[in-house]
Amino acid sequence: MEFDLVDAEAVRSGRATDAYFERTEAALAAAERNPDVAAEVTADQFSDGSFELLAGVRDAAALLEGLPVDVDAARAGRLFDGGPVLRVEGPYRAFARFETSLLGFLSHASGIATAALECRRAAPDATLLSFGARHVHPSVAATVERSALTAGFDGLSHVAAGDLLGRTASGTMPHALVLCFGRGEQEAAWRAFDESAPADAPRIVLVDTFSDEVAETRRAVAALGDALDGVRVDTTGSRRGDLRHIVREVRWTLAELGREDVDVVCSGGLGPADLRRLRDVADAFGVGGHVSNADPVDFALDVVAVDGDPVGKRGKLPGVKEVYRTAAGGHHVARRGAPAPGDAEAILEPLVRDGEVVREFDPAAAAERAAVDAERVGF
Repeated sequence: MEFDLVDAEAVRSGRATDAYFERTEAALAAAERNPDVAAEVTADQFSDGSFELLAGVRDAAALLEGLPVDVDAARAGRLFDGGPVLRVEGPYRAFARFETSLLGFLSHASGIATAALECRRAAPDATLLSFGARHVHPSVAATVERSALTAGFDGLSHVAAGDLLGRTASGTMPHALVLCFGRGEQEAAWRAFDESAPADAPRIVLVDTFSDEVAETRRAVAALGDALDGVRVDTTGSRRGDLRHIVREVRWTLAELGREDVDVVCSGGLGPADLRRLRDVADAFGVGGHVSNADPVDFALDVVAVDGDPVGKRGKLPGVKEVYRTAAGGHHVARRGAPAPGDAEAILEPLVRDGEVVREFDPAAAAERAAVDAERVGF
């Protein structure tokens, strides 16, 4: 049996599409029509102050590479609030069947990245690790991890996604390891982890499997000594109580034992509100569902010009547009050719020219861009 995977060849060939695009191509071919169009990917026509973070641009570029089109797009890590984030110009039949995949790449990744940026802004000085790959289909694990990195996360947990992204996956230990050793044998589990983990992997151990977090923290310090780098509190919600108080007790205990150098890592269903409440007592967070389970951004692709003439369906703004970021953090949408705000920079930049990708992609640069833009717009 095979997995339910639509492979890269199906995407690249245009088979990963909605059926009506195939029928549209056939109808236009039969009518011998293939107009030059401009089509824009937009979530909202006008700005309303609700910014979202763009991701998925690299996949969009790979999808459109080699087609006889020109593409302009905002860069990954840019915040947007109305107007287009990407524009395709060229013969309509050259890219019609790729709309489904194009929107999927941008919508899913941008939703994840926006949720990740909420966490990054909630705990700006903490180490953030993406733990959410287990909540999604394996085929999109790398999308989750890249999108989290775009928003400024420090690491990821998925091994295969790390291989694709050129990043070494991070991880501590699961409760299953401790459970396999059995009640009262936590020290044996911690030592086995210490003895078998790669030399450069931090020795961060779970301290909430069988007993009180403070008690297990004491035991972990005694068992691993100077090798211990951190303790992870992943207490299940039904037993958690006041997590902030628990973490403060753990940190107090580490100070009492002279181990203030040991980090405290929190995980387990955490979102931005939790991170804001814990950021002064915890050093790092593993964030899963809030990021991986984020709703996609509701992008649509609309033809806005045909053979140079502005067009648009009812409720959509016809004509090609430009988008600008003002120095004060404003988001400005204007018709192409209209004067730009005097202190503004254009957000849409060349991505593909006559089928050739003209941009490089770096998650670290995208994260830096997201941090600057988030500060500027007050995300």
